[in-house]
Amino acid sequence: MKKEVQLPPDDPLNFIQSKVRDSKIYWTYHVNMRLSQRRITKSMLIGGIDSFELIESYQSDKYLPSYLVWGSCNKVIFHVVFAVDLKMDNVRVVTAYFPDSVKWKNNFKLRKKT
Repeated sequence: MKKEVQLPPDDPLNFIQSKVRDSKIYWTYHVNMRLSQRRITKSMLIGGIDSFELIESYQSDKYLPSYLVWGSCNKVIFHVVFAVDLKMDNVRVVTAYFPDSVKWKNNFKLRKKT
């Protein structure tokens, strides 16, 4: 059986922000484990919605097109990977973490070359 490929949204950042605002969020098992380990809260991620910036795109990701988003809430910077599901009209939070200055530059918006 051939896997159905989903196309990315025309405006991924707007799609992500609108689904978060509408509470059309699926929190994956993986992210639920990681959030508690990394001391990141769901309210922090949702509270940073107006600061979201798309910094990397993975349109050919395994299951759904996904995007690395930079966010900030109360001056705390974080990264979130959102998978976008146009067909089901939601976003999936795949993982979230605090970026490391060893790997990121430009206020954690640009990966350092290794």
